[in-house]
Amino acid sequence: MDKMMDSPWVLRIIALFLALLLFFSVRTELSPANKTITSEQTEVIRDVPVDVFYDDKNLIVTGIPKTVDVTIKGPMPLVIQTKATKDFSVFVDLSKLLIGEHNVKLQYENISDKLQVSFDPATVKVNIEEKVTQEFRVDPELNTRLIEEGYVLNGMTANPATVYITGAKSAIENISYVKATVTGEQGLNEPFSQVAAVKVLDRDLNKLDVTIQPETVKVQVDIGAYSRELPIVLKEIGKSADGITVNQLTSSPTKVRVYGRKSIIDSLTAIPVEVDLSNITESKTYEFDVKLPEGVTKVSDSKIKVKADITKVEQEKTTTTTTTTSTTTPTLTPDPKPTTPPPSEETSTPPEHNTPPPDKTEEVEEDIDS
Repeated sequence: MDKMMDSPWVLRIIALFLALLLFFSVRTELSPANKTITSEQTEVIRDVPVDVFYDDKNLIVTGIPKTVDVTIKGPMPLVIQTKATKDFSVFVDLSKLLIGEHNVKLQYENISDKLQVSFDPATVKVNIEEKVTQEFRVDPELNTRLIEEGYVLNGMTANPATVYITGAKSAIENISYVKATVTGEQGLNEPFSQVAAVKVLDRDLNKLDVTIQPETVKVQVDIGAYSRELPIVLKEIGKSADGITVNQLTSSPTKVRVYGRKSIIDSLTAIPVEVDLSNITESKTYEFDVKLPEGVTKVSDSKIKVKADITKVEQEKTTTTTTTTSTTTPTLTPDPKPTTPPPSEETSTPPEHNTPPPDKTEEVEEDIDS
């Protein structure tokens, strides 16, 4: 074998074989069909950001897609390099356009001229509008179905109460709602606070493309037991003591707030408070308990003050004394009308004044007889 390899003819034959193999290999690579396959390639680069050039201090542009798909076609090495590095940009130049609607073509830079470039979409319809900033009040909201039965939403406040919204003039004019929605678990029954995102909606509850400052607010939610303010009605019980007449009773306060299940509280018209007349002996202020009606869980005042105005009657005692005196000494009973003389005196007085004339007549007759 070694002798065979040392033979010059063997070496010449091997060299010739290798030369022919190399020749046909190169010829195959340079053929037109293979040249097209290996030298050109098409690739799609997806979600390429779109830059927009315009006066962003005074104008708002709508209609520009955030990203587009870029298709490149050309020599394989350039295609592969461009897709791998992505050091090109896609943009729309609106700096020379006026306010209004325009159809514009997407442009690119930093892509080799040897590559064919296309976009999806190729053109976009843009709207250039005046930029407007306006202050709006935030309206907090909560799904009341999350509140436990017997409790109600007393109110909600947002901090800050207002936000600044910037956008196209048409968008600002279409704002109908600026809301901050708070959420929670089922059975809410006490106050709480929550940070909520601000949403800007039109009349159809569609979200508007605007900028909000700040984007979130802190919402304070006040949840408490259902309550109503009802008048107090004084209910007199018992009997006044002998000689006592109750002229008037006045409560303070005249109303109380009661808490409980809504259906029960709404059925009440007043809160009765029992006033025991037997305990009222003089004109002054008394205190009485407020008894909770069935279904009421709490009342704002557990006791109320009642001012009593009374009159003490003494005529019955005087009449009793007079009757006793008249029975013991009837001759000393004073006449009900002390200014008028007693009838006995009036009857005896006239005879005293009328007696002398008869007496004088009798004396004259005696003198004549004698």
